[in-house]
Parts: sequence; C-alpha cells; structure tokens
Amino acid sequence: MAIKQAGKSLASRHSPLADTLYQLEVLNQHETHVSDHPSFTSSLERVGYPQLSPVKLEILQINIGKQCNQSCAHCHVDAGPDRTETMSKELLSTCLDIIRRESIPTVDITGGAPELNSHFRWFVEECRKLDCHIINRCNLTIIVSNPKYHDLPQFFADQGVHLICSLPHFNKLRTDHQRGDGVFDDSIRAMAMLNEVGYGKPGTGLLLDLVHNPSGAFLPGEQSALEQEFKRQLSRKHQIVFNQLYVITNLPISRFLDFLLESGNYEQYMQSLIEAFNPATIQNLMCRNTISVGWDGYLYDCDFNQMLDLKVASPRNHINDFDIDTLSSRSIVVNQHCYGCTAGSGSSCGGVLV
Repeated sequence: MAIKQAGKSLASRHSPLADTLYQLEVLNQHETHVSDHPSFTSSLERVGYPQLSPVKLEILQINIGKQCNQSCAHCHVDAGPDRTETMSKELLSTCLDIIRRESIPTVDITGGAPELNSHFRWFVEECRKLDCHIINRCNLTIIVSNPKYHDLPQFFADQGVHLICSLPHFNKLRTDHQRGDGVFDDSIRAMAMLNEVGYGKPGTGLLLDLVHNPSGAFLPGEQSALEQEFKRQLSRKHQIVFNQLYVITNLPISRFLDFLLESGNYEQYMQSLIEAFNPATIQNLMCRNTISVGWDGYLYDCDFNQMLDLKVASPRNHINDFDIDTLSSRSIVVNQHCYGCTAGSGSSCGGVLV
C-alpha cells in the first residue's frame, strides 16, 4: 500500500508530546515560558457559563483505529502507518447495541483511516440495518491506495454513507505540503471515482462534503466564501463536484501543537484563539450533543478530548458501562485547547457553528 507521508507520528519519533499529560502541561503553561493566558473556564464564566452541560445525545462518534495510509503534518490523532491501535469487533458490537437501545440517530465513523479496520464494512452494514445516518470520515487517498479499496465508492453508495473527506486546499502544493507528496492527485482521482457513482451530484442523495483546515498558524477564512472558491476551482480544473465545505480550526494538540512549538508560533496562535473567543458558539459546541468513543472503548466529550485522554467526567466512562442517564448529567471536560472550537465563527467536526 502506498504511504503518503508529510511527517512521522509523534509516537514513532518518541516525542515528549506523544504523552498526552505532557501536552496538557504545555497547554497549561507548565512547560513553556509564555505570558499567562486566561483559562478557558474563566472565559466561560465571564459570559455566564459556570460549566458546560450536554443536551440530547444525537451523535455517537467512533474512532475505530489510529492506523492510516497517510501521516499528515497537522494530524490531531497522530495517526499513521506505524500505528496499530484498532477497535475490536466485540467493542463495535457493543457500540451497535447502544445505538439500537438508545436510538442514536447519527453514527460518525473516524480514524486514522477507518477503512483499514478489518471490521469496517461489516460495521457499516450493521449500522445501515439500524436505519441511522452513517458518516464516514475518509482521507480519499485510501480509495486509490490499493486495488482492494477501489470498490469503496460503490460500497459507500450502496450503504448510503455520508462522506466527509479531507482536502486541505484546492491547490496541489498546499495540500501536499500538509498531507504528503502525491496526496492531491490521488484525492482528485478518488473524488472522480466518487462522482462516477453519484456522490456530490444533485438528486442522488449521496453526500460528498470536504474538510478544509489552514496550513499554518492562523485561523481559517470564511466558510461560505471558501466553499464557493473550492467549487469553482475543482469544477473548472478537474471536473469535480461536491456538496459542502466544512472549515475547521486547527486545535493546538498533537502534531499541530508540535508544529506550533517548533516554529515558534505557539504563544501567538494561542493568543489569536483567545482574542477570537465568541460566546455565540457555545450553544452549538459538538461536545454537547456528541459522545466520542475511543478505539479501546473509553468515552470522551469530543474527538479532541479523546486525543488528550480527557475522559468523560463520569465513573461509567467505558462503552461497556454506557449509561445514558449518568452521561446526561455530567459536566463537560474543558481545557485550553477548547479555545479552538470557540474562536471566530466556531469550529466542529461539522464546520462552523455560527
């Protein structure tokens, strides 16, 4: 399988940042010599939120493994070909039981490259039987990486999967710089294959959405304007169509935190997030209607908390002990990285919040 590599994982480099406790020390300024930043908790309190509380659970987001055919420079999962963590069929079956029991309407499957989990197709088919909205977060290049995955577009179409796919930019150089040599060309090939089976085309009901995140230490541009430019450029140059563009802020964790520290941009970036804090985003934060499940079954308020090993504030914090009443009464765990989701128009796995 071809590997698209922009940088090795923190784990394979034996970086101190591979330790989530060390990342939290950096975020809370125990390992950096920067001016004091206000705590995220104090910013919440200032606008009238003594704590964040969940609303009705609508999304179960499941990270089914950290193995990936890419090793992207800004990956918050620290995924890559050297990672072996993968969710077992037993835990996936437990997830299905909970989806069925609690009538959870949306299942959001992520990774790594989720398709590399040997139980991926079975899990998608079982979710389909439960008539829930299935989201798969695909890096696109997995589709063309090996002949065994060339039938994925038809499989996705047959199962009615909503695809949310990574494409940092419509510019080849900017995409390859962030995600690895050849990623842009392979992504275009994969999108053409998806378009051929109806994805992104009007009237098919097959949703192909793209995700853009900035390539450097700055906030993303305005989502609707970027979407129009992405559509214009991809259609004109490559005859590619898609539905929506989601703009996501790079959160200061994992490999992007490493980039910020190495480039000397950490303090400036954190300050820009803090100055852009927008109270209007709080109502729509994804941690309020989502539970994130790690590959080992532990529960988190969001995918970003998962990557910092900040488990839900509940004694029943594993999928095997899932209790909706206990989880509904929890307080959501926050830390300094949460400024990324509340900056400007906000940021979530579904794009902007306001």
